[in-house]
This record gives sequence, structure tokens and C-alpha cells, in this order.
Amino acid sequence: MSINERQPSPEVASRPRVRAGTVIAGLVILLALLALASATIGQVPTSPAEVLGSLTHRIGLDIGPMPSHPSGEVTLWQVRFPRVILAMLVGAALGCAGALLQGVFSNPLAEPGVIGVSAGAAVGASAVIVLGGAFTAGPAVATSAFIAGLITTTLVYLLARAEGRTEVVTLVLTGVAVNAFAGGLIAFFTFVASPAARDQIVFWQLGSLNGATWNAVAIVAPMAIAGIAASMLIAARLDLLALGESAARHLGVDVERLRLIAIVIVAVLVSSSVAFTGIILFVGLVVPHVMRMLVGPGHRLLLPASVLGGAVVLLAADLGARTLVPNADLPLGMLTSLVGGPFFFWLLRRTRSSQGGWA
Repeated sequence: MSINERQPSPEVASRPRVRAGTVIAGLVILLALLALASATIGQVPTSPAEVLGSLTHRIGLDIGPMPSHPSGEVTLWQVRFPRVILAMLVGAALGCAGALLQGVFSNPLAEPGVIGVSAGAAVGASAVIVLGGAFTAGPAVATSAFIAGLITTTLVYLLARAEGRTEVVTLVLTGVAVNAFAGGLIAFFTFVASPAARDQIVFWQLGSLNGATWNAVAIVAPMAIAGIAASMLIAARLDLLALGESAARHLGVDVERLRLIAIVIVAVLVSSSVAFTGIILFVGLVVPHVMRMLVGPGHRLLLPASVLGGAVVLLAADLGARTLVPNADLPLGMLTSLVGGPFFFWLLRRTRSSQGGWA
């Protein structure tokens, strides 16, 4: 066999990177279009030109018309823009967390709920709603959900740790047990709550961006940005971990420390997100799986693609939640589950078929 036959040409070798660049560029464009569409749709009529005009006016450029409706400017800046930005931040955080966990567990079926962070956040929110009543302030619920999510994740990690090591199987099984216990606590709080508080608990667990504010954006943004940046810093070591624990250790990777860092990042990303939106399922599971099919398993490309993909999916889901039923705001978690479940099942069948059928 000649050298030319053994080594691919530069054009062939560059195809995956070119394809990944095309996917990421397409996601950026799609995200911008969805954000513009989301800002224009609502009870107060606003055109895309007016949205852009309002944005440029705030930065002193005065390009384009201002909203013609008397409430247009207030609606954009107090209702729609915070909701659009929070949707992108939460979607990006969930997508990144899912890709990170799938890399750490070396399993494309892993998702943030496996370490108990979502269930723990739901317990914290339910407890505050029950103790404080149905009219408990939103910041109190969000704070309790955030803290409870971090505590639950820490508990799962400590319970799974034995003899200085944390096995993946043990961690997953511990997460299943803690999730079950958290589900029991949520059921208890729902049972003892007043009717109004019970409705609030149920609605919180369904997920929604209806209560998005600039204060929520100011809290989620730094945590999401810091978590995504930290994820990129460990991307190379995640690629080495994909070779196997023994091979990664021989290459100088502290596997236990890497897992701990990844779990901490995921806990911060997911806790800060669900604290303000409630539980949103399947984004952290489906998005990284799809992005892996498009850009490959390398985390230096997979992580940013999952960040953008998560933002696109959640922004599209929120747009659907506001428009599918007139004068109604559908639960966001309900939509992501109804669409994500069948779609992920289709992905599984497609993957298994390409591997020669079900094993």
C-alpha cells in the first residue's frame, strides 16, 4: 500500500472541521433569527425593524424605527428581552451540562438529572412554597431551589464515593436512589400543601419562562458563562477520558478530580437554570446526542455546538409555548418532553439500525 493510499488528502482531512464550522455557523444564524422572531411575537405588535431600532437606540446608534405602539418599548425591555436572553442562557447551560456528563460517564444516554440536581432543586422549591404559602416570593423559591440542587448533587457524590474513588455505575445508581427519595419528598410536600400552593408546586415542576426578569438574567448569566468557560478548559481531558480510565491515567489525567470538577460544573449550570425556570427535561439529553452526530465526539467542538444547540432548542420551545395556543403560555417542560421523548426514541432506533439492528 502506498503512502498516498494510507494517508488522506488535506481536503479529506479537513472535512470534519469544515462541517463542524458550518454547523456552528448555522446554529448562530438560527439562534439570531429565533431571538428576533421571539422578540416580535406577542400581544403588543412589534416588527423586526422596530426591535432592531429599539436595540440600536439603547446603544446610541439610532438606526431604524422605534416601536410605534405606546407600550412597545416597555414590553420589549421588561418582558420579551429578559425572556429571550434567559431562554438562551438556560438552554445553553443545559446543553453544555448534558455534553459534559455524557463525556464524563462515557455514555451518550447520560443527562443532568442522573446526579439528582433537578430533583433536589424541586425539593427545595416545594419546601419553600409549602412553608411560605402560595404567595411566596419568586426569589425565595429560586434561591431555595439553587441551594437544594447543589446540596443534592454533593450528597450523591459523597454517597457514591468509596475508598477514594467514584465509580460511574455507583454514581448513577446512587443518583437513581436519591432521585427516588427526592420524588417522595416532592409528593409529600404536594400532599400537605394548600390547594393554591399545590398548584404552584405542580406548575413549577412543569417549567416555564413566564417569570423571566432582568434580575434572573443577572444571576444566571455569570454562572452559565463561568460554567461553559470551565467546561471548555477541561475539554481536552474529556477526550482523553473517552479512551478509557486506564489509558487516561497513563496519559496524566487525574480521573477522579476530573469527574469531581465536571460534576461541580454541571451542578452550578443546572441548579442556576432550573431555579428560575423549573424542571426542563430532555434538552440536556437530546441536544448533545444530536450535536455529536453532526460535529463528532471531540469535546472542543461538541461543547460549543451543544451550547448553541441548547439555546436554539429552548428558544424555539419557548416560542412554541407562547404561540401554539392563543392567549396561553404552555408549560415549557411539557413541550420539551412531548417533542424530545419521541425524537430521542427515533434517534435511538436510527443509531441501532445503522449498527445492524437491536442487540
